[in-house]
Amino acid sequence: MSKVLLSKKKKNYAKLIKKAIIIAVSIIILAVIALYVVFTKSGQWLVNDDEFKHVKWVVILDGQSADMERNDFAAELVAQGKADSVLIMGRRVLRDRSNADFYSDDFLRHSSIDSAALFLAPHDDPSTISEAYTIIPWLKNRKADTVLLLTTAAATNRVSNLFKTLAGESPVFLTTDIHHYLYDANTWYINRESRKNWLREWAALLYSKFELIGLDTLTAADSAYYVPIRSVSEEKKMEPVVDLQKFLKQANSKTQEVIESAAKDSVDTAKKDSVKSESKTEPKKEEAKKEDSKKEEAKKDEKKKDESKKEEKKDVKKDEPKKEEKKDSKKEEPKKDEKKDGKKS
Repeated sequence: MSKVLLSKKKKNYAKLIKKAIIIAVSIIILAVIALYVVFTKSGQWLVNDDEFKHVKWVVILDGQSADMERNDFAAELVAQGKADSVLIMGRRVLRDRSNADFYSDDFLRHSSIDSAALFLAPHDDPSTISEAYTIIPWLKNRKADTVLLLTTAAATNRVSNLFKTLAGESPVFLTTDIHHYLYDANTWYINRESRKNWLREWAALLYSKFELIGLDTLTAADSAYYVPIRSVSEEKKMEPVVDLQKFLKQANSKTQEVIESAAKDSVDTAKKDSVKSESKTEPKKEEAKKEDSKKEEAKKDEKKKDESKKEEKKDVKKDEPKKEEKKDSKKEEPKKDEKKDGKKS
């Protein structure tokens, strides 16, 4: 009996070990499958890629990269006749300038769209749900039926859910994958930026589900935009008209005034410089004159001395014959005296 019991226990123990091994292997297999699904399908679950043939409106949400990939995608749709009007949203980045201004300038350079069909929506909205509050009432006032939202591929599921929940039945919002390199739904785990977008968007998606609880749909009366949404042509009409002819005349007159004033200033500076130079040279000239006068006086004195010496020499020459006559007369007087003495004797 004991041997039979031992054999049964061994068999049961062996069965338990087999079950444990099977369970462990199945858990490992399920974990591998789960990881595979996470790495392959979770990136695609963030993307909502709707098919469409034509839309009335294309809304470019703020946040595109420096490549302007959303602008290019919208311009291509307009060129193919798949979109009628474009609304560009942009957060305010300067005192009186927003990203919408910069995006629209780029869009007009790379698209042949009519300026009356390109609309700007500058805003101060910090989030996507705030952007929805800004444009949904305006689109309802415009009676838009289909609207294509352009955002990053990883955010399309979240954005679609937000706008559809807040808009209700109208308008119908669509999203699409624009296939930009910053996020690839199939190989998101390879690229660093894709991994960041994957993690960020999953957190944002879960939070948006919580944020939409208890919110009602928006109506046309719920307008809450930062500034009025207008087309580019309307913006140009509201800008002050500049008369270029008057502007050129004013510019020419101002340039002439500037030239004349510059000429006057140069003349004045030249006069001042000449006065300064003259004032500096006058003492030197006076000193030079004094030196010249001294030299002339010295020359005159030398001439006078020379003349006086010449006169003295002349006088000396004149006096020499007189002296000789006197000497001869003195010599003759003793001779006369001797003759007189000889006669007397």
